[in-house]
Amino acid sequence: MNELKFLEEQGVSSSLINKIVKFREVYPVSDEVKNRIIKPAIPFYGKDILEMAIAGILQGQNLLLTGPKATGKNILAENLAYIFNRPSYNISFHVNTNSGDLIGTDTFEDNEVKLRKGSIYRCAEYGGFGILDEINMAKNDAVSVLHATLDYRRSIDVPGYDKIDLHPAARFIGTMNYGYAGTKELNEALVSRFLVIDMPAQTEETLGFIFHQMFPNARESAIEQFVGLFLDLQLKALNSEISTKALDLRGLLAAMKIVDVGLSPAKAVRMGVVNKTFDVFEKEIVEDVVSTRIPSEWTREDVYE
Repeated sequence: MNELKFLEEQGVSSSLINKIVKFREVYPVSDEVKNRIIKPAIPFYGKDILEMAIAGILQGQNLLLTGPKATGKNILAENLAYIFNRPSYNISFHVNTNSGDLIGTDTFEDNEVKLRKGSIYRCAEYGGFGILDEINMAKNDAVSVLHATLDYRRSIDVPGYDKIDLHPAARFIGTMNYGYAGTKELNEALVSRFLVIDMPAQTEETLGFIFHQMFPNARESAIEQFVGLFLDLQLKALNSEISTKALDLRGLLAAMKIVDVGLSPAKAVRMGVVNKTFDVFEKEIVEDVVSTRIPSEWTREDVYE
């Protein structure tokens, strides 16, 4: 299968790949939700992380992806849903997310009260992969819904309606960053319902793979500089010289894209990276790092063949 080729290229265990193929055959997807099977914009690179995640999912486990910003948590979650050919449901937690948003709320339709199903309900019903983004921002009301959904009971009691059992292919993948405003420690009861994967920082190898996959017509010398820029910013963030605001892989990839239409690389990186920080002194540090990697005189021809 073409969707699984990038797993073979990374040397992921053939036994695991064969089990994925079997999983896809055993659990076909309903026509109603096939439009929710989305090919990720970026393939995830990292053999060990992929093998751990795949093994957990095959055994019916839910995953919690932890780690600092720009380690690929959401990219991995999206890739896993695509690898297993499952419809994906993104649930972004914030201070106002409540149980009604997850399970559903009453609505008046055809002269009767009906349940307007929420994302968790639909995910459970169709055997989707629920991506629980920033789960450590969830309020207690929302967390209480997750407890029964995520443990061995694999069921949801909908107040005033029936109990629903999770489709056997349904899985939930939580993601969380540390130290963001509004986040809190997850309680032990919730963490115990996940297998936890601590995502490592990006390396030259992983970044090189992403850039080569996304920009096959880019010059090798330019890719080296863009990758080097991200690693330089990552090191400064690690050493607390700058915040993680400018450490934005999506922004850097977006900058690379807009260079292709003719914008100068320096201006593109300013939009994608430098302007993400609003502190004057921090911005100066980021600008200095950028200027050593991306010369102001560079044009599109310096980046693309």
